[in-house]
Amino acid sequence: MAGTPFYICGTENYSKPVQPFTLPSFAKINLGLRVAGKRDDGFHDLFTVFQTVTLADRITFEEADEIVLSCSDPRVPVDGSNLIVKAAEALQGRFGTEKGAKVFLEKNIPSPGGLGGGSSNAAVALLGLCRLWEIKADVEKLLPIAGQLGSDVPYFLYGGTATGMGRGTEIEPIDEFECDSLVIVTPDISVSTRDAFAGLGAASLTKDESNRILLNYRFEAVNADFRTAELVNDFEKTVFAAYPEITAVKQKLLELGARTASLSGSGASVFGIFDKQETRQTAMKALGNVSNWRSFAVATVSRDQYRGALGWVP
Repeated sequence: MAGTPFYICGTENYSKPVQPFTLPSFAKINLGLRVAGKRDDGFHDLFTVFQTVTLADRITFEEADEIVLSCSDPRVPVDGSNLIVKAAEALQGRFGTEKGAKVFLEKNIPSPGGLGGGSSNAAVALLGLCRLWEIKADVEKLLPIAGQLGSDVPYFLYGGTATGMGRGTEIEPIDEFECDSLVIVTPDISVSTRDAFAGLGAASLTKDESNRILLNYRFEAVNADFRTAELVNDFEKTVFAAYPEITAVKQKLLELGARTASLSGSGASVFGIFDKQETRQTAMKALGNVSNWRSFAVATVSRDQYRGALGWVP
């Protein structure tokens, strides 16, 4: 796994009891997503470029006798099906602790929306609970837990600009993409990731065939200028056909001056990259007239910014 391992910040310095604290849980976009083919285990081999952005949930951690989750959005389940609870239980099992936690999730990232909100929540829960429970764990120790929780979760232990290969769990940080003039639009549509994959009709490939395709995608991505490159998301063909309103979102962003626009994940969110903030501001005003679209003006978050916000040190 590429990247330098680092430890949860300052776990050895906390006096008991640990005071409540709040961490951001950033969203991601996909600066391209290619599906190479279907694997023998039923999953798909894919290649993507992840990018964290400033849109974020906030998660507050507090000591408690058992794991209790609450959320600002009543539509979000707070039982054992929530990835935060699953992350807490997995961490308990891995490090043999019976400590509990009171966790409050302030939900700002649309869900579902292709922005990785649940996966980000899971990764930040691992980090926050390590701090709360005074578990000193580096990324290498947390990666297996993250991978079991979901394909995007390992990425959120890194942040910034990074490629994801295989199931998306093989993370490699690459040169940072910096942009302060992004817009994300999420229409009021729920896209099933399972159905999106099924709609691709991806062929079954041998491991060698898949690896060759993935390496070609990687070569293209690490040499790309994402401001000007054509951003290819293989889900667009089937998702746009099934949900014309999502197609309309992309077209609208381009009409409003986005240099390029693309579906994020399997949708329904679409993001646009603008040349300057003035154009982005004009676009946001126009998008505000569409009642069933949620629009967000965001910027990229680098790896260093990501680690700093979450309190990580090398």
